[in-house]
Amino acid sequence: MQLESNGFFHLAYCTNIHPGNGWDEVFENLQAYAPQLKARLAPEQPFALGLRLSALESEQLLAGGRLEAFKNFLAGENLYVCLINGFVFGSFHKTVVKESVFAPDWQTGERVDYTLRLVEILRQLLPEHLDGGISTLPLSYKKWVNADDNAVWEKITENIVQVVEALVKVRQAENRLIHLDIEPEPDGLVETSAELASFYQNWLLPVGGKMLADRLPTTIEEARRLLLNHVQVCLDTCHFAVEYEDFRAALERFERVGIGIGRVQISSALKIELPDEPHRRTELAAQLESFAESCYLHQVVEQKHDGTRRQYSDLAKALPMIHEKSAKQWRVHFHVPLFVERYAAFGSTQTDIRRVFELLGEKRFTRHLEIETYTWDVLPPNLKLDLVESICREHNWVRDELSKLNYA
Repeated sequence: MQLESNGFFHLAYCTNIHPGNGWDEVFENLQAYAPQLKARLAPEQPFALGLRLSALESEQLLAGGRLEAFKNFLAGENLYVCLINGFVFGSFHKTVVKESVFAPDWQTGERVDYTLRLVEILRQLLPEHLDGGISTLPLSYKKWVNADDNAVWEKITENIVQVVEALVKVRQAENRLIHLDIEPEPDGLVETSAELASFYQNWLLPVGGKMLADRLPTTIEEARRLLLNHVQVCLDTCHFAVEYEDFRAALERFERVGIGIGRVQISSALKIELPDEPHRRTELAAQLESFAESCYLHQVVEQKHDGTRRQYSDLAKALPMIHEKSAKQWRVHFHVPLFVERYAAFGSTQTDIRRVFELLGEKRFTRHLEIETYTWDVLPPNLKLDLVESICREHNWVRDELSKLNYA
């Protein structure tokens, strides 16, 4: 939905909050929830969806007239899609996901084929005069690859260039700008703004520029410009906050390289101040057990008293280390509801979201905002609301915060 009278900002909710396996289940969820959410949140204007599709669902949607039926549903309910979540290839709910969320990675043809299907779907769904984005994983899982192996980076670059070639052709044929939005995440191959900028500077622009220039063909300068247009960033506020990123510094780093922000994914992480008393840490560990669930990865970044940091690949692996005296604070990759700043003994990174909103007003670095709290299904019971009520409260919280800054 548009947040200003001039329509610059668009706010969507990511449909990965709804469990579903296969297009038929996904469509049933959309039919059940999207119209009632629109009626409550945007009764007088179009309402935006951030569409999450697995590889299987992308295949099914492109077959048997399903995409045309979906387009008719969107038009009939005054809904629109300008964002697709293309991070997760497989099932995402009611199954063990953990590090398989990063598979297949950008070294594989399966990732390319899946993303190209998403390009075709978004090409047909994207409203006129609006750019669109497809989010994707941070290239690979850091533990799976040798980051010093040039062959890894070259293959990743080659595969991304193949997708960019398709995006360029869509732009040339239909004047529709679609960008691939790389989403840094803890333990991803590019998990910070610095690592992502380095990928652009060392691989995507110099090496990918030559590859794309040969494929189109065009000049290397033009190829690099096209890469910057069509490969942008999905700035997930939870992920960046867990990594202790300075948001202004991150944006300035991206600006220096010419990297655009395709979307801001609005999400909040757990923030835990670790007390000095051992018995209080024991109590904290017991309370955190309910967040150490078996479905998703919940990476932890620990800040020590001396300012250094340590990372744990999952909360379950961090909990036995909670009595380390050097540890001062934990930030946990667990998407918690936006509208609550504190959860009993835990804080959240809600203030980081407010900081990003301030920078949005100042710099207007993207027009796409997407609410993403996919962990509703695995939240501890005391944090769960009715699903529709939870989505509405998140939407209203975002709009209220933006209205304080006079641009909602």
